[in-house]
Amino acid sequence: MSEHIEPMYSKVISTLYPVLQRITFRDWAGMANIPTEGGFVAASNHISNMDHFPLAHYLVSVGRAPHYLAKSSLFKPPGVRQIMQGTGQIPVYRGTAQATSALAAATEALQRGACVCVYPEGTITREPDFWPMVGKSGAARLALESNVPLVPMAIWGTREMMWPYRDKLPKLLPRKLVHVTAGPAIDLDDLRDGPIDAQKLRTATTRLMAEITRLLEGIRHEQAPATPFDPRNQPPARDGDTGTAPAEETR
Repeated sequence: MSEHIEPMYSKVISTLYPVLQRITFRDWAGMANIPTEGGFVAASNHISNMDHFPLAHYLVSVGRAPHYLAKSSLFKPPGVRQIMQGTGQIPVYRGTAQATSALAAATEALQRGACVCVYPEGTITREPDFWPMVGKSGAARLALESNVPLVPMAIWGTREMMWPYRDKLPKLLPRKLVHVTAGPAIDLDDLRDGPIDAQKLRTATTRLMAEITRLLEGIRHEQAPATPFDPRNQPPARDGDTGTAPAEETR
């Protein structure tokens, strides 16, 4: 592994790894598509607040310690704050003048060879059947500006551990089957020369979301809707869902 693993991160891995082994059955695929060295952006669909743990389990199993873009409120509780900071997680200050600092911190992490994890939808999907929504441009921007691979991933099965907008606590037992897969890095070669403009970001994001959706179709053995769900102009799908996507990434 080319990145330095913080001592706190090593402790968290040694604590959580055996727990995740006991509470999940794992259907993992595509691990050969995860870069073994150098910085890269891992971009996944988002269906539950439990997604972070199986995705991290998967990535750590191939020797990469993920650094998530996480909402700043998670850094406030004592104890949790020390863990988040000590493991190199990246706070996102939504709706403030500090909002762009997350992209700068993520870029710095990529430059030192880290794996940076992004949910390009910006929030848990609001699509009625949990298919990926329209993506935001943050993941593509990071990959293009840092000249690193953009690796699509898909996860399924974590809703049974913690249903979005309903469950307050996870249901860890009985063990749940969780699927995680990664695809080949998105082809961005035709977009890397010259200035990074809005059209390039849209093109890269469209390619990314199409591949994440294709990976999820393979897991679910179903076909996604032809037109991705857009929370800006479609009603919320579930109780407790306001339909307002948080500004985790710039469009």
